[in-house]
Amino acid sequence: MSAYEALAGVYDALTEDVDYERRSDYLEKLLKRSRIPVRTVLDLACGTGELTAILTERGYEMIGVDASPEMLSQARQKAEDLTGEPPVFLNQSMPELDLYGTVDAAVCALDSLNYLTNPRDVQRTFQRLHLFISPGGVLLFDVNSVEKLSSLDGQVFLDEREDVYCVWRASYEKRSRICTYWMDIFTRRPDGGWDRNGEEHRQRGYTVDELRTWLMEAGFTRIRTFGDCRMAAPREGEQRIYFSAVRGK
Repeated sequence: MSAYEALAGVYDALTEDVDYERRSDYLEKLLKRSRIPVRTVLDLACGTGELTAILTERGYEMIGVDASPEMLSQARQKAEDLTGEPPVFLNQSMPELDLYGTVDAAVCALDSLNYLTNPRDVQRTFQRLHLFISPGGVLLFDVNSVEKLSSLDGQVFLDEREDVYCVWRASYEKRSRICTYWMDIFTRRPDGGWDRNGEEHRQRGYTVDELRTWLMEAGFTRIRTFGDCRMAAPREGEQRIYFSAVRGK
């Protein structure tokens, strides 16, 4: 089964502890540092659209892009009851981003960039983002650090809700820096029985130096890194690293 096909319908239940409001607050702090006023925002790899929905309610005009039709279906349903300008949703992969015009800023949250396991796809994504962000606009994204992904090797995790049960195992390959997750997802049927589906997800770890180099090559400037939801530089061994970059002329 393809990634997110089974997970899409239960993703929000399994990520209740993410605290999207807190992360939205943090992203807004960084957006306010933009050299241009920020009104239109791209949410790249938007998933079920939780971040898209929160920023829409806060007055931004949002474009949500995701490669998974199943995740976008959840996002569109969520957007039906929002106030403000209705978000636009597009079914596209990150390296093939193609918008109708430019945006003032772009965000790519919750380690979505790690899912691009080919470095060329990361470089291509930065190039496409540079094309569609207005000069002076800001790009914000976060990644799981290499240290975090390597620490997951051999780990088994369990996430349980009333009607959803998920077990996932992780394996890390040091040479490729790729962490593979095998997920077993159990969902309760109306008759009380359970359905089981399996998915495989893969993430690649990228160093700060690699990402900074590729951002500069794509034309971004004023590149800064931060610790997880902090306005300070990442600490040694930081698990999640945020990046801020300005689209040059």
